Amino acid sequence: MDFLLPAASWLMAAAALVSAGACLAARRAVPWQGRQAAVVMASGMLLMAAGVLDALGDIIWGALLLLSAMLGTMGVRGMPSAPACCHRALGSLVMAACMFESASTPGSVAGVEAALGHGGHGLGGVLSAFVLVGALGVVGWAFAASWRRSELHRGGAARSLTVESWAMAGGVVVMCAGM
Repeated sequence: MDFLLPAASWLMAAAALVSAGACLAARRAVPWQGRQAAVVMASGMLLMAAGVLDALGDIIWGALLLLSAMLGTMGVRGMPSAPACCHRALGSLVMAACMFESASTPGSVAGVEAALGHGGHGLGGVLSAFVLVGALGVVGWAFAASWRRSELHRGGAARSLTVESWAMAGGVVVMCAGM
């Protein structure tokens, strides 16, 4: 698995880009709240993969992801797109926890940050437990949504939302594998 760890951050960034692209391609099936959450997540994962963020940058992006998660669910109550917006918000929360965990762990020790592309944190601590539980929630939600999506959306929108959901789930799984 050591050969996969350097690529894990770029795999999760690629998954986030696919997810954001599919979310934008779904057009009107996704409200602005969902589109902004997908774009902020993709931007954060790209910055995390590039390794350009220091501890302060991780905290700032974590806060932006928390804000994005809150905005992502604002005003969608009762809309058909509300479950998908909540799914995106959960993905943002998981990534924010990963950013905070990355900021709280000295990643430059022994070049671990260079190898992983983010803080190089292990699987210990409360935030890591939240990331793992959240990742399981994102994947479980993707399974559950695949049964219900066909009754809510038709055609290209349903396909785009399915791709977006599974790409986001894949991204958080890769993020956990890279931890």
